[in-house]
Amino acid sequence: MARHETHHWPANPSAPGGKAERRAFSYRAFVPDPIASLEITLPSSVAAAVSFAERAVDALNRDPPRVASLEVLARRLLRAESVASSRIEGLVLSQRRLARAEAEEPDARDETARSILGNVTAMEHAVALGAGAKPLRLKDVLDIHRHLMLATTTPEIAGKLRDRQNWIGGNAFNPGRADFVPPAPERVKNLMDDLVAFLNRTDLPPVVQAAIAHAQFETIHPFADGNGRVGRAVIHVVLRRRGLAPRYVPPVSLILAADAKAYVAGLTAFREDRPADWILLFAQAIERAAAKASELALRLAELQERWRERAGRPRRHSSAEALIVALPAHPIVTVATAQTFLGRSKQALNEAIAVLAEKGVLHAITLAKRNRAWEARDLFDLINDFERELATPTDDDEPSRPTPRPKTSSRT
Repeated sequence: MARHETHHWPANPSAPGGKAERRAFSYRAFVPDPIASLEITLPSSVAAAVSFAERAVDALNRDPPRVASLEVLARRLLRAESVASSRIEGLVLSQRRLARAEAEEPDARDETARSILGNVTAMEHAVALGAGAKPLRLKDVLDIHRHLMLATTTPEIAGKLRDRQNWIGGNAFNPGRADFVPPAPERVKNLMDDLVAFLNRTDLPPVVQAAIAHAQFETIHPFADGNGRVGRAVIHVVLRRRGLAPRYVPPVSLILAADAKAYVAGLTAFREDRPADWILLFAQAIERAAAKASELALRLAELQERWRERAGRPRRHSSAEALIVALPAHPIVTVATAQTFLGRSKQALNEAIAVLAEKGVLHAITLAKRNRAWEARDLFDLINDFERELATPTDDDEPSRPTPRPKTSSRT
């Protein structure tokens, strides 16, 4: 049975605040049930929601989108997911700033940009991991965390299970006022081994498996930092590994970020032995994310058609057409980066960029170190509108807990 364990927190005379913050006290840490052999029966309404969600993800992956390139939509969705997952943690960056950071030299990127690009890398690794056929190991989950944290200011914790108590909410110095205290560090390894065994099951509906895996991961909170982002990456490992999302990951973090309070309430319901409540919320988020991803594909295709009209209908195999196809995936380009992803000559791309800039498809900008580049401004307008409609949190939805210190606590 899931239970609480009582632990002792030693006195800390140097802790800020009043006497209560400095004295020793007892606190309770939550220890969840193992899930490797979990059997679950869902109410008919929840089972129906799971079925609708899986049909929506299947439709997104099965029906060819009108967008001209599979890579375009896959890359765009992955970045939308990474930005939204980071936003839940208080790391806010626009898609335009992310694209600029990708185009810049690594030493020119700010800390937030580096962290979110690390999340993109971790998500890409998770998606690739889900495409593999080998049984998952704990090392695979640690590798997702390693990819994420190497891009942060605390690379020393990358890929390592925590060795001390962490908590959610309250202050950054002790768990006395925490909203939730995960299991003690000595229990983390066994709980993670159990979670990995659960991830290797194939007898549950993929959406149910992803929902339970994510909630259990967040309950264990196995890392000193980065738990939320890795936990949401695990969702995509499951959906791809089970064959439900072989091409496109539904940007579920966009939906979860839209109502952070409901998200936290759902995870709390799971911990309070009401898994059906959490699975219902999760399935509805997955269904909406998949439907909105299909809608984004149509919007991107329509934008590309407008670009073609504006550019005078470039020839099918021209460099201008190749750029129009690739721009939604690479909305900020230099001649050098265009050569990398298109494999065309410098002269051909110079001419194509000049044509698209003259016609207003591209707009000249300057990156760090005075590198000349061009951006597809219409694409950022489209993405901004899409995110506003879907998931931009209001002030009330922003996480209210303080950003904790990696050595003592971690984000959700």
